[in-house]
Amino acid sequence: MPEQNKNPFKGIQGDLKDVPPELRKKVMSDVAMAKLIMEMATLFTGNYSALIADMLRTGKPKRKK
Repeated sequence: MPEQNKNPFKGIQGDLKDVPPELRKKVMSDVAMAKLIMEMATLFTGNYSALIADMLRTGKPKRKK
């Protein structure tokens, strides 16, 4: 019973420790790769909604001045 009453967030309040440089480098590399993949996906799929909306629009097209 006493373990159920224990606050799990009390253990988080300890001192922060530095991470090893090689682990930090790997994590930063992985984050950069994920960001690149997200930007590439946006580049190829970003305008599909606008394209479909323009195709489904009825009526006279607007003229550019």
